Amino acid sequence: MESIYYVMAWACHRKCRHCYEDRFRPYVRGALEAVVREAEANFPRIVDHFPPRMTYLDQDDPRADGTFPEKTGRIILSGGESLLDAVRERVTYPVIERINAKYARQGGVKIVVQTTGDLLTDAIVGELTNLGVWMISVASVDDFHVGLEGPERQKRFVDGLTALFERHGLTKSGLSASTRNWHEEEGPLYSFFGATPDSWIGKLWPRGRAWQNGLSSATLADNFCNRWSGGLNFLRHGYNGSEVSVEPDGGVYPCCVKTRRPIGSLLEDSLIAILDSLAGVPAYEAITMGHPERMGIAYGWSEATFVERSATVTPKGAPYRNLCIGCDRFHEEVLGPVLEAARARRRAARGAAADPSRRELARLVER
Repeated sequence: MESIYYVMAWACHRKCRHCYEDRFRPYVRGALEAVVREAEANFPRIVDHFPPRMTYLDQDDPRADGTFPEKTGRIILSGGESLLDAVRERVTYPVIERINAKYARQGGVKIVVQTTGDLLTDAIVGELTNLGVWMISVASVDDFHVGLEGPERQKRFVDGLTALFERHGLTKSGLSASTRNWHEEEGPLYSFFGATPDSWIGKLWPRGRAWQNGLSSATLADNFCNRWSGGLNFLRHGYNGSEVSVEPDGGVYPCCVKTRRPIGSLLEDSLIAILDSLAGVPAYEAITMGHPERMGIAYGWSEATFVERSATVTPKGAPYRNLCIGCDRFHEEVLGPVLEAARARRRAARGAAADPSRRELARLVER
């Protein structure tokens, strides 16, 4: 697989008004311990259910003989804030170690640690590089992050971190974070990005606090699905362009925006089993092709119906239309039984693998 975006824990030291997930916020005392304990308890099964290899065939870069090169994929470790003291030692570092051990003899993997950047120190950067992290990606260079409003503050912030990174031998990525194949560079690297107009999240997703605060400016013309980090190609896990998002509870989503329902759980099934159980399912084939407006055709929703159901009113009272809204409603109203049927197929397949006498049952469920 090319890419996994793994949200390891909900804890963050910020509560940004543009954040796509309102569970990313400061937690204290028992509440902090609860979200860290969830992440700590779940990450071993989650990582163990990642694909056996984090490699993919790149159809955009064929060899002279027409075959496709096998390339090394990436796992992006994020939060919340992955470098908070409570998260860093108990979750982030052990996750990195487990990932490295899993893929050491299976083609390797490029690990990206995504952070707001304001917790980075010489000690932490040194620890990350010693753990073999391929990139440290700072995702807060925009006007939405308190203290970083305006180009002058952002320049001082970037300059300070650049000096820190380069003291530790990291070099700046030469590709934009909005470029799909930025992970093909030689590391270790550092990068900066944020919710700016030139970013693929610049219009802001209709999610979380961004939605509650009326900040999304996306329209029907902004198809978040039809791009990487959207649903595009998510089912084609053997090839370039496939990425999924994983939450601390093991929930899997076809995009970083997140569908209203997860497509499965890595606490139960392997990622490849989850994806393969949805191959050929019309709604998810539409998503993987980047055309969410077509996901209801096999279920009685025409494209016109889907577009109509993509209209709503923001919490601020403004009219709003985006295909993510239609996708949410379709998941809520139609796809629950479809996802449960896929889960039943996976459960039957697991049973058949453990007990050959149950193969016939698995075959019947598959039909």
